[in-house]
Amino acid sequence: MIQKLLASAVIAGGAAGLLAAVLHFAFVQDLILLGEEYESGALVHFMADASTHDHPEQGSMAPDHSDASEAEDGHSHDDGDAASPLVRNGLTVVFSVLIYVAYALILVAGYGLAKAFDKRITAREGVLWGIAGFAAFQLFPAMGLAPELPGTIAADLGARQVWWWGTVVASIAAIGLLAYGSNPLAVLASAALLAAPHVIGAPTLGEYAGTAPPELGAAFSARVLGVGLVVWAALGWISGALWAKDSEEL
Repeated sequence: MIQKLLASAVIAGGAAGLLAAVLHFAFVQDLILLGEEYESGALVHFMADASTHDHPEQGSMAPDHSDASEAEDGHSHDDGDAASPLVRNGLTVVFSVLIYVAYALILVAGYGLAKAFDKRITAREGVLWGIAGFAAFQLFPAMGLAPELPGTIAADLGARQVWWWGTVVASIAAIGLLAYGSNPLAVLASAALLAAPHVIGAPTLGEYAGTAPPELGAAFSARVLGVGLVVWAALGWISGALWAKDSEEL
């Protein structure tokens, strides 16, 4: 049983990861590459002084490429050290698949928990679970920490990671209570959990700065979230269909 469920998660996550990579190449990568042009100083927003592109004194406030699709980067802006497009694109596909396989495993674990409470999961319910996963892992955290374009200056990475994970956990618990709670207290607890991370507030610098135009950053954030919604819904649909099939066979 466990072997079949793991196989289903790998298949669903692999398919969703490939879809994520395709959508990334179609809608997101051009914005990242353009952002890197501003980050490196090859392009200058509003003809700002070149010194604004150097932040040696800011330490942990240096630009951080926190979006999962950029995990393959590891690049230098020196032409001689830059990874080839083939290597970069290949790593993008690999990391997209690995990330969504991990998400699929979380969904499948959730399906197993739902089954323990006599809840039946099909492809249709899987889509709803996928959208809930998108809300918990991307949408709600993005209300405090939007996807970051290269060249964005942000608060300390460790503090942001703690807040992000806290928001994800609180959001998952809130969505679960809202979906399966059976009394008004569950609804109130759900609302409190959703609000808590944002009442606390995400780590910020208290000021705005960066090398790329804000319009570019806004477009990047919107596209990352749009792609995330589509891929999470597809992940939920595929994993839900496979779960329903495996459940009938077991």
